[in-house]
Amino acid sequence: SLAVLQALEDGLKKADADPSVKAVMICGENGKFSAGADIRGFSSPKRLGGALGPIVSLIESSEKPVVAAIEGVALGGGLEVALGCHYRIAHVKARMGLPEVTIGLLPGAEGTQRLPRLIGIPAALDMITTGKHIAATEALKLGLVDEIVEENTIEAAIRLANKV
Repeated sequence: SLAVLQALEDGLKKADADPSVKAVMICGENGKFSAGADIRGFSSPKRLGGALGPIVSLIESSEKPVVAAIEGVALGGGLEVALGCHYRIAHVKARMGLPEVTIGLLPGAEGTQRLPRLIGIPAALDMITTGKHIAATEALKLGLVDEIVEENTIEAAIRLANKV
């Protein structure tokens, strides 16, 4: 939603400007990182701001380490947010993917560029063109996530953020 995008942008800018903040951790709530955009919003009139691509670029360009704590699902724009982070930790039961292709859309927040850089062209093309979801264990093997945990993902992400 527009409110989530604005809060994410505001939080990142505030963290970057605050010298007492050493790292940033991004998580979802209720056991889900993000299922991406609500496609019903695509038919509403365009409003100023609210584009995900610049926010993902803001995450990626942060001078402070940004860690994604992925629980549940990171799909579509949610995965693209995670791809902008410097580190990704996923719960062992998490699933990731870019399913928008199944309704005729390409990932719109530069996921088609970031994913191949991270996991290689063949695996990225498979995910981008089929819309398939992958399990955390496969994501770890591909290099999409840095670590998988069976414990509290947020606590693990905070530990990693403190370490880096």
